[in-house]
Amino acid sequence: MLDLIILSLHFLLCFLIFLVIWRGPKDADLCSSSTATAEEEPDGLILIGKEDDIKRSGRATAKVDGREVVVFYHRGKFHALDSRCYHEGGPLPRGEIEDIDGQACIVCPWHKYKITLETGEGLYEGVNPLEPSPRPKWLSMGVKQRIHQVTVANGKVYVSPPDLSVKFDSDYFAEKYKKSGGVDMEEQSHSPAAE
Repeated sequence: MLDLIILSLHFLLCFLIFLVIWRGPKDADLCSSSTATAEEEPDGLILIGKEDDIKRSGRATAKVDGREVVVFYHRGKFHALDSRCYHEGGPLPRGEIEDIDGQACIVCPWHKYKITLETGEGLYEGVNPLEPSPRPKWLSMGVKQRIHQVTVANGKVYVSPPDLSVKFDSDYFAEKYKKSGGVDMEEQSHSPAAE
């Protein structure tokens, strides 16, 4: 009987530890970048952080009008986009930046979708089966990810509030994670096999 009680307590303790790990801290910055507290400036721009801090870390995340936004610094330029991938809501701040066909792209860590930093276009590799020797080429699916205008002034990085009159595929996940609160890049169980 004592064994059964000890086993039950062990199971309960393991379950509670699992819940704590699964839920995680709300404002954890799991992508090893700086996390900025966005402040609205009088001219409508939203302060993301200090230019030097973002250059040093390469990326920063913040809330802009309630939506999670990631600012990347790559090859001397700042780029800002919704922090959740348009495809399935993957955390773009955890992605790697790759040069694809001359364009800097963020690669979603969940399903490897490629998004240009400059325009928010989704890229895919395709072939024209009508060509005699079809070779893969990088093609655009169109603009899928909302990008945000970045302004650098007096050593600080600002982002303009989004123009919501134009819709993008990433808006769905921006709204979904807006409701969950916090700039949380929580780990979710996700496998490429689930695609």
